[in-house]
Amino acid sequence: MKVSGKVNRVRRKIMYFLTNKLGQDKYKNRSICQEDIKNVLISRPNNRLGNQLLITPLVQEISELFPNCRIDLFVRGGVANVLFENFDNIDRIIKLPKKPFKELIPYIRTWFTLRNRRYDIVINVIQGSSSGRLSTILSRADYKFFNNPVKELQAAYPDYKHMAKNPVYNLRYALQQAGLTGLMDNPIPTLNIRLTQEELAQGKAVLQDIVRNDKKTFCIYTFATGDKCFSEAWWQEIYGKLKDKYSATYNILEVLPVENVSQIGFAAPSYYSKDLREIAAVIAHSELFLLADCGIMHLASVTPTPIVGLFSITDIPSYQPYGHHSIAIDTRTAGMDDILQEVDRILTIQSSN
Repeated sequence: MKVSGKVNRVRRKIMYFLTNKLGQDKYKNRSICQEDIKNVLISRPNNRLGNQLLITPLVQEISELFPNCRIDLFVRGGVANVLFENFDNIDRIIKLPKKPFKELIPYIRTWFTLRNRRYDIVINVIQGSSSGRLSTILSRADYKFFNNPVKELQAAYPDYKHMAKNPVYNLRYALQQAGLTGLMDNPIPTLNIRLTQEELAQGKAVLQDIVRNDKKTFCIYTFATGDKCFSEAWWQEIYGKLKDKYSATYNILEVLPVENVSQIGFAAPSYYSKDLREIAAVIAHSELFLLADCGIMHLASVTPTPIVGLFSITDIPSYQPYGHHSIAIDTRTAGMDDILQEVDRILTIQSSN
């Protein structure tokens, strides 16, 4: 059964209308002992690469707060297996089919698995996710956090809206109400998929095999989905400017998407892989990554490489890259000269380290 994007959008609106008022946080007037937390469920039933990467700070936060706990993930699609393979405390990854209307029986069966285990804590990552709220309601747990907005946190923390940081702030606030103190002003973890030293070494070898020189490298990624993708003419113009300014001292490497397309007509040396962990390991050895807002931008955020994220339609406070001198640029108000200025600033910082 093929369901159009329009039908899916209507379905999501109906489900949100039916579920956005359901579920109240189940922790008030109850204390939490960190040593007693053994099983945690995190619910983010979405299959997009970026959205699953954005829960890695929450996973790290829970691992730090409750070092003896095991974590189950309720997700959609298969990418979580790759992203979380080196998290030793991830127990089960409960996966909804990526296309539920084509796999209706497995889809329904997966929902029932939520009842198979009792949890100490269940966390819905996104307040507006109808599936997340339903999974939190259906699960059996002593403490349930629906990630409802907290007005005092909105006023206190300018980055409260960020999709990776918001559930961490809300969890800390909820735990504070339940008796745990001193959490709110700790640094929010950055995105992380725990690349191993072996993976990083392999990434370095792959990069060196492409460039075959001693110059440092910075990467570009010219693709993005839908309206987030800049035109070929735009990318060709900025690539020409980057090449004129930096090619004498830097390699400019284009990281290609899974679709194996290039907005600059493959004019630069390029790297193609379907291995997400290898892609991250290659990016980790570059000086900078310039690209539009997309899942690969969030994948690059798991590395120490600074990111210049180009935003044209997406809400910057919700999705901007953070950490490692990364920056988001609103291309509706900033031009190519502004972008080049930020590239130059970051490369200067990198060269001084």
